[in-house]
Amino acid sequence: MLRLLALILMAPVVLAGPKDPIVQSVAVIYNTVLPESEKLAQSYLIARGIPEDNLIGIKLPDKNQITREEFNTQLRDPLIAEFDRRNWWERQKNEEGRLQPTRTRIQILVCMRGVPSKVWDPLPKPDPEDPPVPEVERHLQDSSASVDSELCLLGFEGIPTKGQANNPYFKKDDAFSEAGLPTFLVGRIDGPSLKICQRMIADAVAAEKTGLWGMAVVDIANKFPQGDAWLDATAVALSDKGIPTLTDRFNPTLPINYPLKDTAVYFGWYDHHVSGPFKNPGFKFKPGAVAVHLHSFSASRIQSPSQNWCGPLLAKGATATLGNVYEPLLHLTHHFDIFSRRLLDGYTLVESAYMAMPVLSWQGVVLGDPLYRPFLHLDGSGEKKERDAPYRALRIAEMRWSKDPEEMEKNLRLASDRMKTGILLEALGFKLMERMQNARAAVVFREARDRYTDNTDKLRMEMMVAALDRAGSRKPAAIRTLRDAQLKYSHLPEAKAVAAWLNILDPPPPPPAEKK
Repeated sequence: MLRLLALILMAPVVLAGPKDPIVQSVAVIYNTVLPESEKLAQSYLIARGIPEDNLIGIKLPDKNQITREEFNTQLRDPLIAEFDRRNWWERQKNEEGRLQPTRTRIQILVCMRGVPSKVWDPLPKPDPEDPPVPEVERHLQDSSASVDSELCLLGFEGIPTKGQANNPYFKKDDAFSEAGLPTFLVGRIDGPSLKICQRMIADAVAAEKTGLWGMAVVDIANKFPQGDAWLDATAVALSDKGIPTLTDRFNPTLPINYPLKDTAVYFGWYDHHVSGPFKNPGFKFKPGAVAVHLHSFSASRIQSPSQNWCGPLLAKGATATLGNVYEPLLHLTHHFDIFSRRLLDGYTLVESAYMAMPVLSWQGVVLGDPLYRPFLHLDGSGEKKERDAPYRALRIAEMRWSKDPEEMEKNLRLASDRMKTGILLEALGFKLMERMQNARAAVVFREARDRYTDNTDKLRMEMMVAALDRAGSRKPAAIRTLRDAQLKYSHLPEAKAVAAWLNILDPPPPPPAEKK
């Protein structure tokens, strides 16, 4: 134990990482019609030290969705004029005689709350006399898109609005400032309220001082193989960094009010509206949290705290999320496996998001401070807070003993006794599950239950034991565990999660048929 505590206090292991973003290369766009849009922009300038000269106010409609003509005449063209006036770029004609950027001082655009987020430009209804076109193929020619994704191609002339354009930054692994690309990265600080947006900025800056430490939750709902594979790889990437990762593999998403702790990272799919743990009125993400739920219209209503996903996740305390304003088709949305690995490698939110996005001029948005680097201190650096000590210990254990599971288990057990926390034992249980040692994992989860003092944490451990029995086709044992937990923790709001699982495993009999 003393060895592990000493390692926590040691000087950090200095690792080479991506270059710091250049704040002079960031331009901030706000809507002059809305005073709160400018107020938010000013807050962001101050928080990140962005020059005042990089602020752009444009008179825009006070609505979330605009037409293609409104986008062109009221946003795109005024922005081009500002870039020309401020000498921010050089544009030259390509081989086809069309202008495109060849050099630009600005590389990242940040849209503030109040700047519209959707361009509505659907295809006309097909002529009944024309041969039928498959729905997917027709959708791929749609011209509707997110405002932000269209702005990535600012300054390019003659690009068709139908369909999508290939993203040259997709799957790259170097900083955007070094990529030498003529496109832009576009992020958005937007959400259900001005207060939430200001909190998103403040939490990002604060989390970068300490690093983002906490639990990860990956909810694999078994919808389509490609998306499930992204989530599987995401869970592995998080766990490999020493982040305790609760991975749910049952077909429904996590049940309502599922008991969670210190949730710093969340990835899941595929409900239309916010569900599961995030319906619990008492749930809050850890400050700095990155939370993403994959759904076709997750960002359709960014400013709603209850509809779709992006707005509700931000309202529950998340600092950053990704989403889609219209139907993106699965293979053309953010690839979670790439996004999570790039974040863990130390890239900014906006770099990680566009490295994970195969196309531009399409449906994706990035919500949160684009410069945010949540995992800047996985090397052990940063301000140390007592609340983060168990999670820092887990990271160090992973770095030191990832190839010696027995040594890792011994040290985590000793540290759990000394720190008087169940967090380390719970993380050990997750590791045993990854190694398919489910019987031992169940024992460890019960030990973690006894170590925890909060009943919500104790209930989660009971549900983990039940989940192991459920996954192992031991339904009677799972039902017994859940019945006992339901009786013991009936006073908790999280007991609804137990009832939801019991309704799946042991549904009540149907009501008797009415006599005629």
